[in-house]
Amino acid sequence: MTEDQTLATIDRLIEEEKELRSRATGTGLSDDDRLRLRDLQQRLDQCWDLLRRRRASAEFGGDPDDAEVRPVSEVESYQQ
Repeated sequence: MTEDQTLATIDRLIEEEKELRSRATGTGLSDDDRLRLRDLQQRLDQCWDLLRRRRASAEFGGDPDDAEVRPVSEVESYQQ
């Protein structure tokens, strides 16, 4: 999936979420709608994560989350 396709998927999922929430009755969402909303939110999270990883890879040559964590004492200070 390209970045444009990922963004289009995000837009579509957001619209589905808005539509679902607009159908909520005064008592809230039905159980089926709640499950659908949870599924939509999980898919949105996955798309945002994919987009973030792709952009990090393009900008930094890799995902910063995969970088080795070093203790503060080993990191050079910018104030030196």
